[in-house]
Amino acid sequence: MKNKYICNSLFQRGSRGILLLAVILFTQYTHAQVANDVVGANSTGMGGFNSTLSDVWSTNNNQAGLGFMTDISGGIFYENRFLLKETSYRAGAFVLPVKTGAFGLSVASFGYSAYSETKAGVSYGQRFGDNFSLGVQINYLNTKLNQDYGSKNSLTGAIGFIAKLNKEITMGVHIYNPTRSKLAEYDTEKIPTIMKLGLDYRFSKKVMVGVETEKDLNYNAIVKAGIEYHITEIFYLRGGISTSPTLSSFGFGLQMKNFKMDVSSSFHQTLGLTPGISLIYQKKKSSKKVDNPSI
Repeated sequence: MKNKYICNSLFQRGSRGILLLAVILFTQYTHAQVANDVVGANSTGMGGFNSTLSDVWSTNNNQAGLGFMTDISGGIFYENRFLLKETSYRAGAFVLPVKTGAFGLSVASFGYSAYSETKAGVSYGQRFGDNFSLGVQINYLNTKLNQDYGSKNSLTGAIGFIAKLNKEITMGVHIYNPTRSKLAEYDTEKIPTIMKLGLDYRFSKKVMVGVETEKDLNYNAIVKAGIEYHITEIFYLRGGISTSPTLSSFGFGLQMKNFKMDVSSSFHQTLGLTPGISLIYQKKKSSKKVDNPSI
């Protein structure tokens, strides 16, 4: 149903509308709903790998990462998919640590006036000891077509966990929409249920390699692999790849006291370049140190 309405709207715009249709359908089949997209230029710079990371973007990527957060944090993210303003992606997040975990708020939007998706979520992650964390999220989703077709609202959730198997290896698991909530009654159209399983290996405090597989119940599995190299105290360098379709990516990060800036770019051989940038502010709340899975 949804793709039919998108087609009708965009075909009326001629050749540029057809290009937008191709990009939006590509986004639908590789990222599914806006609520499950990869958020944060650190992750997009590593081919989309994120299931074991713990940072402000854990509010979206794997809520279990919130369990290891000890700093009050806020972030914004912007991605210009294939250099088209109509397919731009915007997100923001806020994390408030508590005694044994953290609460998170997140919001994200994708699209333009003729077609857009918006998501708002509330999440919580709690650690159990030093090596295990569990997280959950409730999401409100709004899918809006042009004025002829209106919009649809729905609720869904997510659950994840992170386990540090030893000093070098961390495992992350995340399930988006485990309840298989519906987007619309028409043709019983369901919000995708997507599962991720990832492992990272830390050669040292400076080098981390991660591999992740993502499976939408309706599509083939995607494999993502990324590397992060903490070259100096303030500079990070990243690279990655993903499959189905094949994307290559790279990026870098700058740590500036309480601020961090990450920049990324991914490349699709047909649709072209997708640049992204994120800014994070962290305010120290406690001197207590928790061994954070992210570098």
